[in-house]
Formats: sequence, structure tokens, C-alpha cells
Amino acid sequence: MKMIKKRHPRFNVPNYGAKKRKRVLARWRKQRGVDNKKRIYKSGYGAVPNIGYKNSEKARFRKNGIELEKVVHNERELLQMEGSEVVAKFAHDISLRKRTALQEVADKKGIKISNRVR
Repeated sequence: MKMIKKRHPRFNVPNYGAKKRKRVLARWRKQRGVDNKKRIYKSGYGAVPNIGYKNSEKARFRKNGIELEKVVHNERELLQMEGSEVVAKFAHDISLRKRTALQEVADKKGIKISNRVR
């Protein structure tokens, strides 16, 4: 069953997109000014991150809402995942020769890999 994550609006700092303020970047910083309208949750000033936007525990940390990924560095870590619903993901520092060897082991054991060698 495919898990659907909740959507949330973009959380930007105040004045992002204003014509006179071209240097305001699209990023989030907690508002701490005394007179800041966004800090006091005034309407019309954009959304503020809060706990209500959090996903359920089942949907959290999933890629495409399907499976959970775990980074694998060697064969021992790969074999520990046998029989679980977790998908393996090769670490970035593994050589091509080691990836192909690990991929063959995973195919024999029936373990899914998200970043397979073509």
C-alpha cells in the first residue's frame, strides 16, 4: 500500500518576493522581532512551521511513500537487512567493483536496492 505524505506550504521569511527587497532569499528563519507580524501569526503574512505539519510515523522518512531506505557500506550490513521491508541504498564512497559484487549478493537474497548499477 502506498503511503501519501501530507503537503505543506512554502515557509519563507517575510518580504520574500517583494519588489523592493530583491535580496531576500527563499529560506526560513524563525522570526524574533518585537513588532514582527509573522511572529504573532497575523493572517496574510504566510505560513509558519509548527508541529501540525508533521507526518504520521508510518509515512515519515519514506521515499515516494513506499519504503524506508537504509545506507549500506559493506556485505555485513546488507545481509542484516534480509527479510525486512527496508530498501538498501549504496553509500556514495563505494567503488563500482564493490557495488556490482554487493548487487549480486542482494539479488540472491531478494533485497531491493534503490541506486542500482545499470
